[in-house]
Amino acid sequence: MPGTSEAAELCSTIEESARLLNVSYSRDRVWSLLSAYGDAFAHPGAVVAFRVATAMRHVRELDCRFTTHPDDRDPYARALSHGLTPETDHPVGSLLAEIQGRCPVESHGIDFGVVGGFKKIYAFFTPDDLQKTSKLAEIPAMPRSLAGHVGFFARHGLDDRVGVFGIDYPSRTVNVYFNDVPAGSFDPETIRSTLREIGMAAPSERMLRLGEKAFGLYVTLGWESSRIERICYAAATTDLTTLPVSVEPEIEKFVRSVPHGGEDRKFVYGVALTFQGEYYKLESHYRWKPGAMDFI
Repeated sequence: MPGTSEAAELCSTIEESARLLNVSYSRDRVWSLLSAYGDAFAHPGAVVAFRVATAMRHVRELDCRFTTHPDDRDPYARALSHGLTPETDHPVGSLLAEIQGRCPVESHGIDFGVVGGFKKIYAFFTPDDLQKTSKLAEIPAMPRSLAGHVGFFARHGLDDRVGVFGIDYPSRTVNVYFNDVPAGSFDPETIRSTLREIGMAAPSERMLRLGEKAFGLYVTLGWESSRIERICYAAATTDLTTLPVSVEPEIEKFVRSVPHGGEDRKFVYGVALTFQGEYYKLESHYRWKPGAMDFI
């Protein structure tokens, strides 16, 4: 199969990184996922990234995400056929197909945990044809919580800025990623008022310093709740020392332990705010190219 050698190389890289991070590793589990999408890694435009987070539920986990082969128009069917995720009659199982039937999806991505296994599929829209939350909200399988916040997104200049849509199958939630976010969205006072509007606690000063450097944001919504469950602000850099905040010890260990390809290293550092508090996460690109969409 095309890409088998590249997938095997990535599998070995993940194994070594997991060892250095004290993350439980099963080659069979990781290889079953990488081999299912093996043709993706032979493509010259493939993007691969690793991520860790400081929240308790992310402890001792290493996430990997990658873009699929451009010709793979149904990555969910592939996940089902390889036993990566169970079939379900929940709306989460039909959402990707309904999005594809209504929106110009340019490409896809996959997210999995070395411990937790298959997690998400991303749908990337064309950069010159960003989608509207009001249009996405009309999709039958979409969580109704999205429709309930269309006015909120419009007030913040985000309604027509959706660049990526993520579907988390085990958690049965969705992520809505916004591109070309108005610069004012990252002002400290705007962040404070935004969080008040959706009922979250006041942000820390650390979060506000990072938020001022953000390039994008996303929200998490689900079928079981009418509220925005999480909002994340993310900043990109090739040098972590240029960030206005210091990184946590566990993230420093991640940076030392996870390899990267090419001469330049790229990071996406994000702060996620939930009703339980805020936490931080760092994504390090293993393979990337200029102009490629960030996973955040």
